[in-house]
Amino acid sequence: MAEVKSDIEIARGAKKKPIQEIGAKIGIPNEHLLPYGHDKAKVSAEFIKSVKGNKDGKLILVTAINPTPAGEGKTTTTVGLGDGLNRIGKKAIVCIREASLGPNFGVKGGAAGGGLAQVVPMEDMNLHFTGDFHAITTAHNLLSALIDNHIYWGNELGIDTRRVAWRRVMDMNDRALREMICSLGGVANGYPREAGFDITVASEVMAILCLATDLKDLEKRLGDIIVAYRRDKSPVYARDLKADGAMAVLLKDAMQPNLVQTLENNPAFVHGGPFANIAHGCNSVVATTTALKLADYVVTEAGFGADLGAEKFFDIKCRKAGLKPSAAVIVATVRAMKMNGGVKKEDLGKENIEAVKKGCLNLGRHIENVKQFGVPAVVAINHFTTDTETEIQAMKDFVKAQGAEAILCKHWAQGSAGIEDLAKKVVEIAESGASQFSPLYPDEMPLFEKVNTIVKRIYRGDEAIADKSIRDQLHAWEQAGYGNLPVCMAKTQYSFSTDPNLRGAPTGHTVPVREVRLSAGAGFVVIICGEVMTMPGLPKAPSSEKIFLNEQGQIEGLF
Repeated sequence: MAEVKSDIEIARGAKKKPIQEIGAKIGIPNEHLLPYGHDKAKVSAEFIKSVKGNKDGKLILVTAINPTPAGEGKTTTTVGLGDGLNRIGKKAIVCIREASLGPNFGVKGGAAGGGLAQVVPMEDMNLHFTGDFHAITTAHNLLSALIDNHIYWGNELGIDTRRVAWRRVMDMNDRALREMICSLGGVANGYPREAGFDITVASEVMAILCLATDLKDLEKRLGDIIVAYRRDKSPVYARDLKADGAMAVLLKDAMQPNLVQTLENNPAFVHGGPFANIAHGCNSVVATTTALKLADYVVTEAGFGADLGAEKFFDIKCRKAGLKPSAAVIVATVRAMKMNGGVKKEDLGKENIEAVKKGCLNLGRHIENVKQFGVPAVVAINHFTTDTETEIQAMKDFVKAQGAEAILCKHWAQGSAGIEDLAKKVVEIAESGASQFSPLYPDEMPLFEKVNTIVKRIYRGDEAIADKSIRDQLHAWEQAGYGNLPVCMAKTQYSFSTDPNLRGAPTGHTVPVREVRLSAGAGFVVIICGEVMTMPGLPKAPSSEKIFLNEQGQIEGLF
């Protein structure tokens, strides 16, 4: 049996084309590509503006079941489907998020797909790429510095140092920085206060970059960020500190989508990267809307399971950007079904039909949930060599009973040839016009009612619970004119509940709301539930321990 190559070995052997050729495929002239080396480029703001009048292609969302240690392969399926659509003669562009360094060196790994369904250059994408995350980190921390500097020089705005809402960020998992005291060391260093760090992908600046439509909109949203409150609880905005202009300057290049290619030389926009468990989990509006003007089909993904990524894609991104998805693909694996059915990771290689059937309840819940938004769904069974025919059939039978279809996909091993059936089914659904998309709740619904709507209809819990102080805070924001914003639920990705160990399709649980944060610039209210952290920690054996340069100077260990 031939040795299976690692993702990085496959990526390194890619026959890449110059990025100008990839741009030409979708009508982007050379002068509107700003190259970063030979194989990646940014697309100019002028070009993006010039195609705004074009007709839109069809938008396909790829989402998934709740993630398990068994692996699902959502990005791999997104890339594979893009290649598959191109293979059957459709002009398709893939739109995915950029990778955060935190999970790269932690436990989750990169975000470029896998096997023969990858976006390249894989090493660049999973490390510094075109510097977008560094720009976001710097813009965020400039604002942090300006706040403490303003307080140091007399605090003309009357900021209550106990009520500074703006934290600092870095693109790394570092639990030691979650809560801290800053400005220690006497008069020269300012006034000591409580502070802390979040990971860059949880920054409101990241969310703003991903939801802004152009540089003007970006600057306005940056100015709308609430950084602190005065003693009378009135808000202090980033524009009050005159921070918005300089922050927009730092983000000028980062606002432009990055064009790269798949292993089969098809175009991919890789841009933005908010986490889906602590932020809204979709790539940028600019990348998606531009791709829709250039292609028949745009395949994009939303992070983690459909309870988080798809819900936020529909309720935040689509609502704000006026997007209307034509179909949704829900990625699942036989292995993950068995894990949801109670099988331990080391036993996943053994056939277990009962566990597959039991675990399918999680998949069934996601199918029902996606349909609640009026979007037709198809299931992609991402194939593993250990899957048996009987197990695959059990999944197909279950999905059929849910009124949907499950299609076996072998794109990891075979590239576009292994996903043609799914590509044809997606085209059939999209061209039937069956999608009747609408968000889950109306803008005018009170904020806590929006939370409860998601808890009851998506998580199938009994209710959300919150202290009076949290409810009062939400009410105060409603009084201040923020009641029409959508809510961004920050909770564990591993379960419909807030208990990461509760797999399957639990019902009857309560969802405790621990904290709420107003992202006035991004345009949503973050609802932090259970134990979810906005600054993750590293595991006992971080992935970084296996990442190194080999004797040829090549990177090893990325996945």
